[in-house]
Amino acid sequence: MWNQDKARLALDEAWRALLAKDRDLARVWERHGPPPERLRRPGFTGLLRAIVGQQISASAAASIWARLEDAVVLTPAGLVGAGDRVLREVGLSPQKMLYVRDLAEAVIEKRLDFRRLERLEDEDAIAMLTGVRGIGRWSAEIYLLFVMRRMDALPAADLALQEATRHLKRLATRPTEKRFRQLAEPWRPHRGLAALLLWHYYRHLKQREGV
Repeated sequence: MWNQDKARLALDEAWRALLAKDRDLARVWERHGPPPERLRRPGFTGLLRAIVGQQISASAAASIWARLEDAVVLTPAGLVGAGDRVLREVGLSPQKMLYVRDLAEAVIEKRLDFRRLERLEDEDAIAMLTGVRGIGRWSAEIYLLFVMRRMDALPAADLALQEATRHLKRLATRPTEKRFRQLAEPWRPHRGLAALLLWHYYRHLKQREGV
């Protein structure tokens, strides 16, 4: 309990530091409150689910995941041993079949070591994750933010974050990934917290605009 209380105090202090740096973000917090907790399962299954959900809707991803859980033992060995027919029938595309198998093989071969991953600095952790086929920088940064709880991880290629920033900063056009990273520099070392608040803001924008 003491460790949890200490972690909560550290998070509260980080939020205060971030909001003190950026009045626009502070207004989002004042108007909409703090963003909801968004934790993801760590390790192999967390990354597997991220790959399954790439470039498809949340509902489609949930359906495929449910079928995959029923059809396959969700361990690295279970995925490697699953036949093409089984993976195809649960709804995985040929490309994603390659991706999930490479993830499983990377864990078995220790190319991806989750214990070591926890000890790495952010960029080194991203390099290890992106060494697996099908895991790009965006997915790696999402893993750092939502699983490893790295408060400065910024998935800058995320279109929702870019669009939220366009509204928040009253920009004429949506910033590119490079421009977004530049705009986010003042938020260091809490760019990940800013991302959480921007997603929160984006959901409210969509509701307001009826999207």
